[in-house]
Amino acid sequence: MQIMLAPMEGVVDAPMRDFLTQIGGYDRCVTEFIRVVDNTYPDHVFSRFCPELATGGRTAAGVPVHIQLLGSNPEAMASNARQAAKLGALGIDINFGCPSKTVNQRDGGSAVLREPARMTRILCAVRDAVPADTPVSAKIRLGYEHADDFSAIIAAIKRSGIDELCVHARTKKHGYKPPAYWTRVAEARQQLGIPVIVNGEIWTPAQARQARSESTCQDIMLGRGAVAYPDLARHIRAEDAGESYMPMAWPVIADKVYQQALTLHQTMPRYAGMRTKQWLRYLSQRYPEAQATFERVKRHKTFEDMRGSWCEYSA
Repeated sequence: MQIMLAPMEGVVDAPMRDFLTQIGGYDRCVTEFIRVVDNTYPDHVFSRFCPELATGGRTAAGVPVHIQLLGSNPEAMASNARQAAKLGALGIDINFGCPSKTVNQRDGGSAVLREPARMTRILCAVRDAVPADTPVSAKIRLGYEHADDFSAIIAAIKRSGIDELCVHARTKKHGYKPPAYWTRVAEARQQLGIPVIVNGEIWTPAQARQARSESTCQDIMLGRGAVAYPDLARHIRAEDAGESYMPMAWPVIADKVYQQALTLHQTMPRYAGMRTKQWLRYLSQRYPEAQATFERVKRHKTFEDMRGSWCEYSA
């Protein structure tokens, strides 16, 4: 089993990738998407989204990071994929799964699922643009409005010759509302001769086990569950190996979050307060103490303002 860390826009950035992979359990990460229109970006744009390029494309813990591109122009997607590969990207992932209304209105993300033939053109262009030993993958949903087109989407993937597929087991219309339809992913496993990764609504080891069983996939991708439960990947691995596992206690998590926030304050002070509050909201789904902390700091605009309330953080 491989466990991937999902590319959550505005959440799983380089500092979060570093934090979660230091805790452990992950085999690979994917960057937040780089929005491609009709131009080829300069090097510094790729480095901003994937600073790990400076360290061989890996996090400090040694976990490989693939670069994700989002767009609908095959030539521009190919050109940017080629540039990313030249800079040392260990893999290229194509985003056909983003359900954001803004992204979809601009003909990106899951909007492209409505045109399987165009998906194939984009994927073929990217696959042809990068070296044969640079893996190309795609992240999709079951469909746009409904899952009736899933078979056509899978056929488009098959024609493209890419190396791997990740399926978020909901449609664009479903968004992130439970449940995830893991059984539908089994169709991709049956039709494709490439690895298929199941994603969506995996918050616990039990859900990871059920998702793998229903989808018949060996590998999983964790998104919101990873942010809400920082050692979830380790817990899943322990259960898969038949080993007992003691989850990290709140005081340990609290200290790590504080140190992460402090680092963000030093490197990205403009965003540190917002990102820290955002993270506390995710953590609140598992840790009641995180909700209490969020209530204490939610009106603060910067991390500097929040620090005065932090003395109670691990209480």
